Amino acid sequence: MVAACLLDRLLGDPRGCLHPVQVMGGAISALRRLSEQWAADRPWALRLGGAGITMAVVGVSGLAGWGVERLAWASPPLGLPLLLLGLASALAGRSLEQAVREVLLALPGAPDPSLEIARQRLSWIVGRDVHDLDPPEILRALAETASENAVDGLFAPLFWMLAGAALWCLWPPLLPGPLALAWMFKAASTLDSMLGYRRGRLRWLGTAGARLDDALTWLPCRLVALSLPLLGSPPRPAGSGPGAGCRPGPWSRFQRALREGAADPSPNAGVSQAAYALAAGVRLGGVNRYGGDERAKPVLMNACPGADRAAVERILALSRRLELAWLLAALPLLLAAATFSGRATGG
Repeated sequence: MVAACLLDRLLGDPRGCLHPVQVMGGAISALRRLSEQWAADRPWALRLGGAGITMAVVGVSGLAGWGVERLAWASPPLGLPLLLLGLASALAGRSLEQAVREVLLALPGAPDPSLEIARQRLSWIVGRDVHDLDPPEILRALAETASENAVDGLFAPLFWMLAGAALWCLWPPLLPGPLALAWMFKAASTLDSMLGYRRGRLRWLGTAGARLDDALTWLPCRLVALSLPLLGSPPRPAGSGPGAGCRPGPWSRFQRALREGAADPSPNAGVSQAAYALAAGVRLGGVNRYGGDERAKPVLMNACPGADRAAVERILALSRRLELAWLLAALPLLLAAATFSGRATGG
């Protein structure tokens, strides 16, 4: 898993290579067409079809990961490289940074700025309307997507990898391990991103996948909110002007992230954004437009300054540091679990 995290940070997702998420997405699209042909506009049938899609895609993804794990145990020279590549494919640390920095490179202040290019690149990583966003709003969108997707794309799959490793430490490796659990989470996340919308038939077809993704992200999101404050205090602007009240203690920041994040309709997006807003000392939230309709998101850390380049970079740096901290913290826990399991079984 450490090697997978390093590989993800070094290479990210190479363009032109088939990615497991693409396979999951293709399967979801095909199953969606079949389900809609059968269910038509009947809500109960669409819900049933969505549940079937969820069980099929998540189940097959887990079985595929488990198969690679078994191959790694049976034939390490062949299976271990595949296991490493599979684990790295479940992480999106570098790809998220690259996507955010490509937008920064097109904003005013960069060597070759272009607001239209910045908006176009931003549209690839956010769901809101971007055609009329000015640079401050683009920076806010970048800060928000960097904080929210850090949980969805990095820490949630890493959590399930660590959970799979713990299963291997406590019980024989016949059980699903790091890759199986990580790919099952990625399948649920892909289902949510493709079907989890409250419009048209997706209002019912995407319910199962969206709720499963919420459930699988719930604990990792709160662990991020709990561990981010341990990395240190956020910057506080000099003087007693704006930002003077944005530097609470670690436990207070965790509680405040839960409290402020609860105002968001998503059970996880608001908490993850609030946690990063507190850790980076930046104000997030406000009015966004989706399909021309305005939607007011809760304003987080209102006493802090708005997002700028430095704030976006702080959020990215916090994710890198937290990823390392999670790995360092997990190592002794996994060693202790393996030692306990060995003593319990007489091994």
